[in-house]
Amino acid sequence: MLIGRVMGNATSTVKHPSLEGWKLSLVMALQADGKTPEGDPILVVDPIGAGRGETVVVTSDGIGARELLKSNQTPVRWTVLGILDE
Repeated sequence: MLIGRVMGNATSTVKHPSLEGWKLSLVMALQADGKTPEGDPILVVDPIGAGRGETVVVTSDGIGARELLKSNQTPVRWTVLGILDE
């Protein structure tokens, strides 16, 4: 799990069938201070509907992603678990 900030949404004209109807967000991981960016942005499936600039908890649980998307063949690794309160 990691904490990140939503940088924006992603749009795709061609995607894996398991992603149909799901919101894709671009999230920048944050260091322990909760403010400093770390690494490259990651693409996540966002079932919560977090908006740009919100701080979210993200998981790389592949089993959870497969259950969420109801597909054993999904290429998804990252999903949003929740939005952090300020």
